Amino acid sequence: MKISTLFITVFLNALSAGFFYAWSVSVIAGTKKVTHFTYLETMQNINREILNPGFFVVFFGSLLSLIITTYLQFQNKPMCWLLLASTIVYLIGTFGVTAFGNVPLNNELDALNISKIGLTELESFRVYYEHRWNYYHSIRTVSNVISFTLLLLATFIQKIF
Repeated sequence: MKISTLFITVFLNALSAGFFYAWSVSVIAGTKKVTHFTYLETMQNINREILNPGFFVVFFGSLLSLIITTYLQFQNKPMCWLLLASTIVYLIGTFGVTAFGNVPLNNELDALNISKIGLTELESFRVYYEHRWNYYHSIRTVSNVISFTLLLLATFIQKIF
C-alpha cells in the first residue's frame, strides 16, 4: 500500500508541476501577443473549461495523496520530513495561492461582460488582471516544482534506507 500510494503521489504531482510549468512557458507567452479583448475572452474560456474532472483529479489529488503518503511514512523519519515539507509547500504555495489568488481573479474576470465595455476599460482590466494572475501563477509554479523536488528526494531517500 505504501509503495502504490507513493507512486500515485509522485505521478499526480509530476502532472501538476508539469501542467503549471507548461502553462508558464507556452500559454502566458502566447497570450502576451494578443489584443486586450482576445486575452480576456481567452482567459474567460480557459477558466471555465479548466473546471473539469481531469484537472480536479490532478490538482486536488496531488494534495490529498501527499497528505496520505506523509501519514503512511510517519515511521520513516527521513522520508516523512521531506514528505511533510513537500505537503506544506504544495498546500500553501500551490493550493493556497490558487485558491486565494488566482481563483478570485478568475471570478472577477468571469463576472466581467467584456463585450459591453470600452477599449480603455478592457486595457485597464487586462493590466490589472494579467499582472496579478501571472504573479500568483509564478508563485504556484515554483512552489509546485519545489514540492515535486522534495517528493522525489523523499522517494530516493526511501530507496537508500
